[in-house]
Amino acid sequence: MSNALFTKRLSKELVDLKINPPVGIEVTEADTFKSWKLTLDGVDGTLYAGERFTLEFRFSPNYPMESPEVVFTGNIPIHPHIYSNGHICLNVLYNQWSPVLSVRSVCLSIQSMLSSCTCKEPPPDNNHYVKTAKASPKQTQWSFHDDSV
Repeated sequence: MSNALFTKRLSKELVDLKINPPVGIEVTEADTFKSWKLTLDGVDGTLYAGERFTLEFRFSPNYPMESPEVVFTGNIPIHPHIYSNGHICLNVLYNQWSPVLSVRSVCLSIQSMLSSCTCKEPPPDNNHYVKTAKASPKQTQWSFHDDSV
């Protein structure tokens, strides 16, 4: 994808997120098309109600043909699919990515994943993963086997 199309797509997404943000999601930093930060609020009536988290999106020039790298920074939610280093085990970020997806849809997927959680606990392999993981979660060979949380 050419750099002009990459820029046009992200410009459109940014304008849409600023004019019509989803409930509980706000762009806090988007000075470049390399990296954006957004806050995501826990939904009322869920385990994460009243909590605020920060997501960092890193884009390659191949976006949207290639998924962005998405990680939690700062206050990282305790969740069975979120590692304490901020890496997120969510299929739409990896093998189920499609160019029709967007920053908005990824944020809503993560918000939905948090909302459906019934028990705040880290992934069972958290300690091992964090010790051995590469800096980018996109370098991980993820195994998607649990859609219940």
